[in-house]
Amino acid sequence: MAAVGDRAAAAYAERATVMSGMVVGIFVGDTLRALGELRPLGLGPSGARRAEVALTVEQGFRRAGLGSMLLRRLAEAARNRGLAELCLRCLPHNVAMRRLVSGFGAGMRLDGGESEGTIRLAPATPLSLWREGVETALDLHLAVAALPLSLLRSPPRPRAA
Repeated sequence: MAAVGDRAAAAYAERATVMSGMVVGIFVGDTLRALGELRPLGLGPSGARRAEVALTVEQGFRRAGLGSMLLRRLAEAARNRGLAELCLRCLPHNVAMRRLVSGFGAGMRLDGGESEGTIRLAPATPLSLWREGVETALDLHLAVAALPLSLLRSPPRPRAA
């Protein structure tokens, strides 16, 4: 991820919370190191519901499987929401991204200076729905467990005089 200022990060966070779609992050310690976005695109030429996926992994944390984890998580979320295709774009020299996307079954093609690929998704199954629910619950529990204890305590109640 390129370094961004506090103002740019705050503006992005504000937009991300009101746009339709999903944002998934990977924290190492208490620092966000990788981020994936899933944004609806509407219907494709074939009539299939589509979404665009964007991934970014901080330079020192690449080639550790974080991009693959994000893409797998977003692909399952998309499939469980009835989407049939994920569209991805990257620069032609981004060999790691092209290899990652190809590993998910997308054929990459060059289009206007960018590499584009489409991942076709299988329909949701009871197992895929269950797995996403369990992973989400586990993520929530891990996030709560990582909070400082002072945030988990109830605030003192005022005493009646």
